[in-house]
Amino acid sequence: MIRFLLKRLLNMIPILIGISFISFAILRLAPGDFVTTLSQDPNLSQEAVLRMRTEYGLDKPWLVQYFLWVSNALRLNFGYSLAYHIPVVSLLTQRMGNTLLLSLCALVFSWGVAIPLGVIAAVRRNSLYDRLISLFAFAGISLPGFFLALLLLLLAEKTGWFPIGGMHGPSYDLMSRAEQFRDTAHHLVLPVLVLGIGGCAGILRQMRGSLLDTLRENYVTAARARGLPERVVIWKHAVRNAINPLITVFGFSLAGLLGGAALVENVMAWPGLGRLILEAVQSGDQYVVMGSFVMSAGLLLLGNLFSDVLLAITDPRIKLGRG
Repeated sequence: MIRFLLKRLLNMIPILIGISFISFAILRLAPGDFVTTLSQDPNLSQEAVLRMRTEYGLDKPWLVQYFLWVSNALRLNFGYSLAYHIPVVSLLTQRMGNTLLLSLCALVFSWGVAIPLGVIAAVRRNSLYDRLISLFAFAGISLPGFFLALLLLLLAEKTGWFPIGGMHGPSYDLMSRAEQFRDTAHHLVLPVLVLGIGGCAGILRQMRGSLLDTLRENYVTAARARGLPERVVIWKHAVRNAINPLITVFGFSLAGLLGGAALVENVMAWPGLGRLILEAVQSGDQYVVMGSFVMSAGLLLLGNLFSDVLLAITDPRIKLGRG
């Protein structure tokens, strides 16, 4: 296991370098940069603009800029944000924490709802429960995330049950720790619903299909023949084996949540990484964009690694150290 983890972690380095190179090249295809935007200010002299280009290394060829950025990034120095005037690492750490909070809460919600509903739909196949759960799954898959976000914002505006956008209330700094926790949880409800419902629908359908196939296996029939209670047969024997195929998509579900979080953050004004990337692209703050891309790709790779390790733990037939 340790050898496997070290090998995968080392393999991440060239992948992240390749992603960073492609991202940097695409960014350089866009006309202008942050200093170009500032140069449109009539109060800023041309001498000041040239001085800023020299100071931030924007006067060098893009390939030289890239290798300078990589050499600094290997030392965990992702540069300096030209728009926010703080180190990129500090900015990304704050925003990444907000995105992870949203994504992990949505992940817990989607899996916590999808697995039981998938089991009920499979065990009670073709019943009213199965039809209603399948209707919910198809609606969750078909409904676009941005449209659901707008519907929930409209609900919040009409009812006043939930805050409209943001992560904290206006008096957050004056609250006690318990009140701050409740305030953040209150702001999390709508974004988590938007992210979680889409992910829940796909996992639910996969869980139902996988469990239906598992219930036809001979070892399930043998367990019933031994007189084991149906609850034990379902949850101890069938569900444990049916859930293995879902673990392989765990990393991709985490990546999907991170991608969907970018949309939700912009619609619901959640101060996360996705919203930061959009603001950085619009302002031409290339170091923030590069750092955000690399961190997002790193989270995707770590999610896939975690799903492989989790699958090996739950399925003893898989040996990560061999083959």
